[in-house]
Amino acid sequence: MLAAHRRSGEDAVRLVAIEKCGRTRHWSAALQMLREGVESGVEVSSGHYLAAAGACKRGGQWRRALSLLSELWESQAEPSVVSCSAGISACEKGGQWQLALSLLSGVREARLEPDVVPTTTLGSARVRRASSGSGLWRC
Repeated sequence: MLAAHRRSGEDAVRLVAIEKCGRTRHWSAALQMLREGVESGVEVSSGHYLAAAGACKRGGQWRRALSLLSELWESQAEPSVVSCSAGISACEKGGQWQLALSLLSGVREARLEPDVVPTTTLGSARVRRASSGSGLWRC
């Protein structure tokens, strides 16, 4: 029982550390902590993946963020509105509006209820596309 409690404490500390890396844009440290947790057999939750993906997004690593989310979806959990929102946000950060649209389509196909995050992010992507002179994207 004590070992399980210690393990959950370590998981919480790891999650906080990964989140802190994300806020300070230290995406490589966040990835390293996530990988070390996976390799050491620590129970890694979707929160750990989302925090690491957020660190990658804020560090300008949108491809890595999407890769982490894909890994999460394949190994642990079905896509959720939160994880899809994280992916859409990473795409927006990388100027990948077509990928963002594809993820939103996946949200709808999975019958998840989109929230304000993807809609706002897609609006931002649309404005950037329009201002880039490459044509206005429309739904």
